[in-house]
Amino acid sequence: MSTKNTSHRGKQKSLGGKPKPTQRKAAEPRLPSGFAARGAAVRLLAATLHDGRSLDETLTKDLAKSSLKPRDRALARLIAGTVLRRLGELEVVLKNFLQKPLPERQGHLWPILLSGAAQLLFLQTPPHAAVSIAVEQTRRDRKARRFDGLVNALLRRVANEGAQVLQACDALRLNIPGWLFARWIETYGEDQACRIAEASLTEARIDISVKADPAYWAERLGGSILQTGSVRLAAGGRIEDLSGYADGAWWVQDAAAALPVKLLGPLDGKSAADLCAAPGGKTAQLAAAGAQVTAVDLSVARLARLRSNLERLHLKADLVEVDVATWAPGRTFDAVLLDAPCTATGAIRRHPDILRLKRFEDVAMLAALQSRLLDNALKLVAPGGTLIYCTCSLEPEEGAQRIDELLARVDNFVRVPIAVGECGIAPDWITPEGDLRTLPCHLPQQDKQLSGVDGFYAARLVRNA
Repeated sequence: MSTKNTSHRGKQKSLGGKPKPTQRKAAEPRLPSGFAARGAAVRLLAATLHDGRSLDETLTKDLAKSSLKPRDRALARLIAGTVLRRLGELEVVLKNFLQKPLPERQGHLWPILLSGAAQLLFLQTPPHAAVSIAVEQTRRDRKARRFDGLVNALLRRVANEGAQVLQACDALRLNIPGWLFARWIETYGEDQACRIAEASLTEARIDISVKADPAYWAERLGGSILQTGSVRLAAGGRIEDLSGYADGAWWVQDAAAALPVKLLGPLDGKSAADLCAAPGGKTAQLAAAGAQVTAVDLSVARLARLRSNLERLHLKADLVEVDVATWAPGRTFDAVLLDAPCTATGAIRRHPDILRLKRFEDVAMLAALQSRLLDNALKLVAPGGTLIYCTCSLEPEEGAQRIDELLARVDNFVRVPIAVGECGIAPDWITPEGDLRTLPCHLPQQDKQLSGVDGFYAARLVRNA
């Protein structure tokens, strides 16, 4: 179907003859409510889809410096996240109403259209608000302003007819990249792959780890205690405004991400090295459990964020800025945790930009890096000490294959299987070899919106005494 440009601009008429020399130029029209948030959403989308930058990077480096209010910042991330999750469906709907492809030189036209369509189809934004703001955004974009009529007509058709087009879409196949869906089918089977995909396209609720008394904080914050001990919050809102945050009583951490440290057992008085530590959730767990922690990361900026988090939590750790693959501190540790860089395909619920930024070739590249990191991590484990290797990837090359390959060539480490019920771990979270493997579709709750965990892999190895 086609859409015609319906923009009509009449010439302004003079109301009082020729303007006087001292007459001032008319003021810019007042921006509609919500314009700032939607403008930020478009910038987030352009940074991800056009420049290949992550949402978190843009939020931290760009939007953090702006005067955007916290509420507008949250709305911008919600809109951008919805577009990135539902990009395949949104593109089908928009292109269904376009007569011909858009030109290359279009400014931010496409992110504006995607943002508007996402608000209309998934966020229940009133059509007049979504359309009028999108049109105004287009008019203020020097390279896109000539398309304001197109934006108006196209988004009105989306508002009126888009839901019907959406009903005929295969959401899972359209929104999950083909190479990734094919890998999930090969690894987990088609039925499980579909459940993983469906859960991955659902925005995750907030989980927190608390220093003490999870029952108290669950009641105080209106959440619930999960079987693993984490507290899941039912409501959203600005994290910094919640009770206990400023006092350092808890920190945000997915329930699955909190399991690897728990697999180390009692830590009071033990030495622990947290490798690739930033932003510091696991460092906080180690320190809160009484360990003497050395947190290692290559990124200065990420270590600064880790330091800030520890200060808020009133916890201590020695921070080391160095490449984990070559770090040689001249000592060993009772516990070593390696949360290795990975494709993060298990964390799409929280980071939907992964769907648009990761590529097939990244799996092999990161697997090679993980092997280098593991080789050095082995040297840091004291005799009788424990090494936990973990990633938030669903790809076998970044999980079990790394450990199988490692144990095939070293003889001073043994795999220690995880027991059913240990740390609240369910039977179907344990692989035949005894490793942890959570999937985004695990941990179902009565309220579907409160279900799921990040996809995580973890293996526990002990060095011979």
